[in-house]
Amino acid sequence: MSYQNYLEGGKLILTVPTTGGVQGKEANPNLPEQPEEIAEAASECEQLGAAIVHLHGRDEHGERDAGRLQAVNEAVRDRCDDIIIQNTTGGTGIPLEERVTGIRTDPLPEMASLDMGPMNRYQHITSENTRHMIDSLAEEMQEKGIKPEMEVFNNGHLNEVHRLIEKGLLDEPYYINLIFGPGTLTPPTPENMVNMVNNLPENSIFNVLAIGPHQLPLTTMGIVMGGHVRIGMEDNLYYRRGEPAESNAQLVERTVRIADQLDRDLASPAEARELLGMSSE
Repeated sequence: MSYQNYLEGGKLILTVPTTGGVQGKEANPNLPEQPEEIAEAASECEQLGAAIVHLHGRDEHGERDAGRLQAVNEAVRDRCDDIIIQNTTGGTGIPLEERVTGIRTDPLPEMASLDMGPMNRYQHITSENTRHMIDSLAEEMQEKGIKPEMEVFNNGHLNEVHRLIEKGLLDEPYYINLIFGPGTLTPPTPENMVNMVNNLPENSIFNVLAIGPHQLPLTTMGIVMGGHVRIGMEDNLYYRRGEPAESNAQLVERTVRIADQLDRDLASPAEARELLGMSSE
């Protein structure tokens, strides 16, 4: 996956993370929190061209709650046509026995996120992603035919991707989400993106996730480099500086417009499954 993919008109997979597990409506009242809100946002973005929806569960007060993922999945399936469900298995301070909820819904999700290492959050909290956690989740995903999206928070986490490949816990093509932002994430610069892409394992497909004001420029660069992109309100609550986003659809629509101007057609869910080597059943 490279610039050649762009030149050859390779299709673009667009993922929308409608809501996360950190900020809530206090940060932007337009952020969806409840299952029906999340499903409505997913449906709007699917109509615009999103192929994958990344999902979190929140309780009735908007707090993170993996136990609500089942309800969220059901609402999304009810409202959407064919969008690929990608459940989270990550989170700060969440034990492994809770993380597995994302890969034990009924029916199973087609995809799930897989954090590749620790990340500092706030002053006294670290997202603990031990090798035991990573391997346990990877093994269960492989057994169940769930496609993992490897969350690479910094360049050292690429070493962990190689480790899972060597252990035979990943199936080709490897889908790697390169994450750029503050703290212990990869510093958000074009130079670092080029370096990360140059160090990907063979037979990899990469996606670009950038936090806050870096979302638009770096995902646009990812489109040109032949990668795929993640656009939505989990990662960025603003449409432009000082202007809160009205919806996930507003952010997605802009990227769809940019992709069209750059002559990259969007992959449908069915085409995304084919690109990612997933079963179409």
